[in-house]
Amino acid sequence: MVDDISYTAEEVAKILRISRFTVYELIKRGELIAYKAGRKMRIDGADLANYKKKTKGEAPFVQNTTMPSTGSVFDIQTGLIICGQDVVLDILTRQLERQMRTIRVLRQYAGSLDGLICLYNRTVNLATVHLWDADTNEYNIPYVRRYLPGMRATIINLVYRMEGFYVAPGNPKQINSWADLCRNDVRFVNRERGCGVRVLIDENLRKLNIDSRHIVGYDKEEMSHLAVASCVARGAADVGVGTEKAAMQVQNVEFIPLQKERYDMVILKQDLDRPHFQALIAILRSKAFQQEVSGMGGYDISRMGDVMAEI
Repeated sequence: MVDDISYTAEEVAKILRISRFTVYELIKRGELIAYKAGRKMRIDGADLANYKKKTKGEAPFVQNTTMPSTGSVFDIQTGLIICGQDVVLDILTRQLERQMRTIRVLRQYAGSLDGLICLYNRTVNLATVHLWDADTNEYNIPYVRRYLPGMRATIINLVYRMEGFYVAPGNPKQINSWADLCRNDVRFVNRERGCGVRVLIDENLRKLNIDSRHIVGYDKEEMSHLAVASCVARGAADVGVGTEKAAMQVQNVEFIPLQKERYDMVILKQDLDRPHFQALIAILRSKAFQQEVSGMGGYDISRMGDVMAEI
């Protein structure tokens, strides 16, 4: 029975005859439903069948199971859906699963704005955000107020990260400012709408009165920091924007720092006293977890676990 089968990303890649990186991109875009089981992403057979039939234009297969998906109602009283893309969340999920084996932890790979909308709609119960507001030079708080109207929330810091340009080694085209993106000899690669990097890009362009129509490649979008860095590394673009951490993981990419950003978790106040949220916060504030994240490089953990605001 298809109901009883689940696959790893690698197995799905073989079935669909695509790379496992493409599988992860499908998951991030919400086109393929997956969940976290230990250190592995798993895809149910019924969800894979739905994806295949959807791409063929057929009616979806209806799964007869109580297993929740990130696109349906989830028991937020007893489970936890973490919305966000950073690898630190993988480590956090693993630690939480070790400590609370009866708690089901799922991941939804969505950008910051989409995460807040999901939190508002209660399809997730923890969103991560790195949204810069150019008018106030403030991270996250203006957006939480805007996208969670009438809801009380607590903003807790996860890490600080450096955002910057990805360029070829030696920066041969001397790309150092946002204005350089308008040059005819510069090919840009963008991020998808709704993610924190895209907001950073568009806010800077608005602040500097730069017309995006003058940027070659502005409409070319990738779904992750690594995908943007890879475009630059293989010469498909001259410049993109992303985190320093991703630049450390891709060869033939040089990083030009632009702005230090605050990457926070947003939790509704009504959830804070629940055991799994208390366990999560305790992990964030533990020396062992902070040392593990710090050891990865590319992250500033100086405020990890601190309450940044209560809305």
